[in-house]
Amino acid sequence: MKESSLLTKFSRLIGIAVLFGSISLHAAKEGTEYMVLPDPVPNAQNSVIEVFSYDCPFCFKYSKIVPKIVKDLPKGVAFKPFHLKTKGKYGVQASELFAVLAVKDQKNGIDINSDASLFHKAEYKYFDEYHVKKNRWKDGADPQSFLKTGLDAVGMSESEFNAEKSNPAVLNLLKTWDISYEIAKIQGVPAFVVNGKYLIYTKSIRSIDHLEQIINDLLKM
Repeated sequence: MKESSLLTKFSRLIGIAVLFGSISLHAAKEGTEYMVLPDPVPNAQNSVIEVFSYDCPFCFKYSKIVPKIVKDLPKGVAFKPFHLKTKGKYGVQASELFAVLAVKDQKNGIDINSDASLFHKAEYKYFDEYHVKKNRWKDGADPQSFLKTGLDAVGMSESEFNAEKSNPAVLNLLKTWDISYEIAKIQGVPAFVVNGKYLIYTKSIRSIDHLEQIINDLLKM
């Protein structure tokens, strides 16, 4: 009886050791899978930020898996897209339009990450035009046509857009996105930042599940 009891306890200890061993094995590794940003993003606790650009082919590829990442995030964690205005011939125009649409979505009570959001309708349209149809809008010489592409995708007039550009909420959001440049300088885009502090090394990502695992590890830190 005593021997059986000892074996049972030993088996439980082995099980616990294996469990904790597997947890430590899968914990996100600083320097390999992520780094701590020298300048954290303010007010970004319980969030995953994606710095992206309409011009970035890798952002286009990642856009196909982002919906799953958003869907699998723990309750209470927000996914926040930040557009990088310094990349692409129309980076500034794209950021202005995305900011206007993000604020409009918020005003309408629409989740920015849902298919119904104006933000994502414009994002998907630009990704399709630029990366699939190879539209370049005269390589920077026709900003009005570039803007019209996004406006038509969401059914917004140019006059309404121009009026909304000066909205304080839009200007504040654009100011918040300015930190995107410092983040993108480190390893380019897309860039995923967890809790405003931890930048994931995209070169270390092996699969969607692996990316989600790193995100979940960093959210707990």
